[in-house]
Amino acid sequence: MKGIWLAIDTATDVASVAAGTAACVLAARSMRGARQHAAQIIPLVQQVLAQAGIQRTQLAGVVVGDGPGSFTGLRIGWAAARGLAHERELPVLAVPSLMGAAHAASAGHVATIAACYDALRGQVFGAVYAFPEGRVETLIAPALYTPVDLRHVTPVRPLRAVGDGAERYAQDIVEWTGHPPVSLDTLPPIARSLLILGAAQGYEASGEPVYGRSAEAQVKWESRHGRPLPHSSC
Repeated sequence: MKGIWLAIDTATDVASVAAGTAACVLAARSMRGARQHAAQIIPLVQQVLAQAGIQRTQLAGVVVGDGPGSFTGLRIGWAAARGLAHERELPVLAVPSLMGAAHAASAGHVATIAACYDALRGQVFGAVYAFPEGRVETLIAPALYTPVDLRHVTPVRPLRAVGDGAERYAQDIVEWTGHPPVSLDTLPPIARSLLILGAAQGYEASGEPVYGRSAEAQVKWESRHGRPLPHSSC
């Protein structure tokens, strides 16, 4: 990644934006409230660019949180990222949102961190990452788990677990890690970590984010009709 990039994450109730380079984050801000994402993500981008003292025309590319996470949130973030990139035909890179959360929770230290976003139905979108000497190792790739199953498949005991899923199943997390879960509200903006990770971990964004599971409406439709939901040709 060369030049100044913009990073956007809207995978959870806490949305964030950051601007800068992997070596120097110039500005980063967060906001809480999933219902505000659609209306506030572009103003948040504008605030971050103003704080960084740069214009959209100076951007070299966009990094976006790839999920898994909220269906609506991810669509809003991706739409904003692609819209901003389309103006000047900029590249768009994607980084797993769970990796961003784990990186933020590691606070730059050598640590193994579990990231868990609430997936409802007794499950979490979970992943486990190690951060040895500035590198990133994916120990457990993002997938759908119960908290107990995630614990059983993880080869080492994480130092911490972060995310609203970790908070929802706090007792399981304490038994697993020995520490209370870390709230996303206490972390630096996740977009800041996406910006840092984008240089080493980013890959060209595909057509859709990683939702982690089918939407609730799709599940109900398929259950009622007994067949997969047809895909639109539009």
